[in-house]
Amino acid sequence: MSNQERVAVGRSGGADACCPGLLTVPLDEEQAVDLAKVFKALGDPVRLRLLSMIASRAGGEVCVCDLTPAFDLSQPTISHHLKLLRQAGLIDCERRGTWVYYWLLPETTDRLAAVLTRPAHGATAEAAG
Repeated sequence: MSNQERVAVGRSGGADACCPGLLTVPLDEEQAVDLAKVFKALGDPVRLRLLSMIASRAGGEVCVCDLTPAFDLSQPTISHHLKLLRQAGLIDCERRGTWVYYWLLPETTDRLAAVLTRPAHGATAEAAG
């Protein structure tokens, strides 16, 4: 997968530079489009479970052979869901022999958390102005 296929949630700079909290400054159109793609990837229960299984794995990575048995879905379907999570910039992977290993990209989940975090003391941009 090329880097151009990824949906980056403001990979250049800190969370505040690309994605201010929803309660501090309204998102511009580009930020909203980028965030919507990531949230869309998370909007499926299978993908949300896959992300949780990958993120919570001891050692920080998991083989696809350990993910597939947890679902009543075919291996190609699981691979499709993993591809969508990769395209959203939530996980990355590496092939090792016949198996593919996945790990969380915490910078993306950190940025999502920053967008959803309320400012200190409930201040908003309007209240501050």
